[in-house]
Amino acid sequence: MTPKTPPPVIKLKDLHKSYGFGDAVTTALDGMNLTINKGEFVAIMGPSGCGKTTLLNILGLLDQPTSGEYDLSGEPVESISQSRRAQIRREQIGFVFQSFNLLPRQTVIENVALPLIYSGKTHTKRLQSASKALRLFHLQNREYYMPHQLSGGQMQRVAIARALVNEPSIILADEPTGNLDSRSSEIIMQELSEIHQRGNTIIMVTHNSRLTSYADRIIYMLDGRIDTDSKVEPKKPDLTAKIPLSAKRRKVSAVKKKTEVKKKTTNKKAAKTKKAVKK
Repeated sequence: MTPKTPPPVIKLKDLHKSYGFGDAVTTALDGMNLTINKGEFVAIMGPSGCGKTTLLNILGLLDQPTSGEYDLSGEPVESISQSRRAQIRREQIGFVFQSFNLLPRQTVIENVALPLIYSGKTHTKRLQSASKALRLFHLQNREYYMPHQLSGGQMQRVAIARALVNEPSIILADEPTGNLDSRSSEIIMQELSEIHQRGNTIIMVTHNSRLTSYADRIIYMLDGRIDTDSKVEPKKPDLTAKIPLSAKRRKVSAVKKKTEVKKKTTNKKAAKTKKAVKK
């Protein structure tokens, strides 16, 4: 028997989204048709106001279309109750935002554990899961820091850890490196690339064309529609660049110590030889 082909993770048909009334109506999405399969890394680009963020909000069940069809893993979203939508957002979708959205009065580990509050896990289990997610990003030594004690890159890595703590199948990222420098942006993109390699579906909105090199599909939007949609060969993550700084320091220190020991041993042998010659 031929195995049944799973439905697309996301399928949109003639999707529209408008805001306002009468003469003040603004069209954000104008007949969007889109299919995204499991495991794709899709980068969405386009000028400001073309509907990128609106599309992401609808995909993440944070907003509803004015008309059209949206099937999520083969299930029509229109028929899903509000409580079920909330459950899907908690369990199947991870959100990464440009502004990090960390709670300033909560520690790093408490921020990461937030999505687990309604999971039925005990407080201890939630913290254990959050700690495990933080270890993936080499942030285990920052668990009890406050957000203001972190760099921008570290805060975004915490935000990604929070998005992954529920082990969602879909990651929605809205300008995830918009507030970061080029080095931190590269690290974040390597993190997202590794997540993609593990089988997650990633949909990322960005203005930075350099970041699209990590995607395997690039969509360019214009006036609420898809202008171009192309498959590309994604850039592989540079795992050597992901060694934590502390580990690099330990490695350098170990080499330096080994060199010093070798030098002392050589000096002792030379002193003994010189003493024997004098005798």
